[in-house]
Amino acid sequence: MSAIDVRDLLKAAGQAGAATPVPPPLALNDLPEEQAAASAPASPWLSPVVLAGCVRLAEFGGLVLIGFALYATLLLGKVPLAPRYPAAILAVAVAAVGLFQAAGCYRIGAFRALPKTALKLVTGWSLAFLMVAAAMVLAKVADHYSRIWLLGYFATGLAALMLSRAGLAAFVRVQMAQGRFDRRTAIVGGGAVAEALIHALHTAGPDSGIRIVGVFDDRTDERASDTVAGYPKLGTVSDLVAFARRTRIDLVVFTLPISAEARILQMLAKLSVLPVDIRLSAHATKLRLRPRAYSYLGDVPLLDVFDKPLADWDVITKGLFDRCVGLGLLLALSPVMLGVALAVKLTSPGPVLFRQKRYGFNNELIEVFKFRSMYVDQCDAGASRLVTKTDARVTPVGRFIRKTSLDELPQLLNVIRGDLSLVGPRPHALQAKAANTLYDQVVDGYFARHKVKPGITGWAQINGWRGETDTSEKIQRRVEHDLHYIENWSILLDLKILITTPLALFKTDSAY
Repeated sequence: MSAIDVRDLLKAAGQAGAATPVPPPLALNDLPEEQAAASAPASPWLSPVVLAGCVRLAEFGGLVLIGFALYATLLLGKVPLAPRYPAAILAVAVAAVGLFQAAGCYRIGAFRALPKTALKLVTGWSLAFLMVAAAMVLAKVADHYSRIWLLGYFATGLAALMLSRAGLAAFVRVQMAQGRFDRRTAIVGGGAVAEALIHALHTAGPDSGIRIVGVFDDRTDERASDTVAGYPKLGTVSDLVAFARRTRIDLVVFTLPISAEARILQMLAKLSVLPVDIRLSAHATKLRLRPRAYSYLGDVPLLDVFDKPLADWDVITKGLFDRCVGLGLLLALSPVMLGVALAVKLTSPGPVLFRQKRYGFNNELIEVFKFRSMYVDQCDAGASRLVTKTDARVTPVGRFIRKTSLDELPQLLNVIRGDLSLVGPRPHALQAKAANTLYDQVVDGYFARHKVKPGITGWAQINGWRGETDTSEKIQRRVEHDLHYIENWSILLDLKILITTPLALFKTDSAY
């Protein structure tokens, strides 16, 4: 959840001074040489949080399986599988994983440096067995367990942990060398404060996962140098927006003093459209809060301003939900889609599907599929002209499928392909207008709705804000609902929107 509401920020920025319009992304060959090198495509990011969760789950499951496998090998047919054996296996696995967690064995640094971690693993595994053995003795049930099984479980489990961690260490070292765990970080601001922050981040070492890509500073006077602590100045904050459209940026850290409130608000208004974490450095400030008020990069204290709407397990959860439910809907609705395709094909010449370029996540261009609803020679790929109630470009079948949103069903293919989500802000065409004005010129911070993947349906649509946008108020209200969804996302909210969508389709007053 963002620490600051985007809509409140834009209002505050407007009072402090009008924000500079967000520039379009520059072509890579139009960028200065240093910025072009820094903005080269980055390797996909592996989340340390997700990796740690997967390792934790794999080790717990592996230790449980080893316990049952040894029972099947040594005792099956000789000793009944009474509840005491499963209980002991689960107790050992839970205790071991808990001790590993407490000892810091699920950090990226621990994954990479096996020699330092091996002693902690041996200690944790031994303590887990001692704890369970002590419980057996106190409960006077130790004689009911096979000593051969217990010794075998201890030795085999320890060997499996060491071998699996050796493989994990090799994997993590390779991935770290390729920058796959790096949080690509941009520094905003310059001068001595920025230099001190960069030196502090370097002191945190490679395990911090921070890779600084450059410095951005709005100052152009003699106080602004071309480099800060060896990193090039790549432009202004407006350039940072264009830069982040070209390559992956995970974190933006401000080094400006908190007293520069007006400048910070104006910069945040520009950067609020990006799907990045934004932090305010407290490294050199005189303000001192309680330690829990800060987040930390190594020992560097930061104040949280914005968080990515979706990160780590949220991305995995929503992605799995989209593809599983999307595939199920595609199979269930395939007879309906076949019927619509036949109706389109038999009533007007031309292809069944209409492909249209639209803005997707982080303003990336995606190609969206729809059933064709207009005559072929009158299709408007850029949506430069709004569709009206009696629009002669729309075919009779097209009028029906647009009103009922059946023309959107092929976008389930986009969901499975990963371009769209089932639920999210609707992707708008490139030249879409409200009252003859482009959407981003009507609504301040319009592109903040692109901080998540667009969706087939959304919070705005089920609340009646679908169809024609012939007034500026309609697109403003739609964007407000989109931002509400982004700031309050959950799987339960997605389910609510999906369940409510069929009912919302009956409200067709402005859909044509």
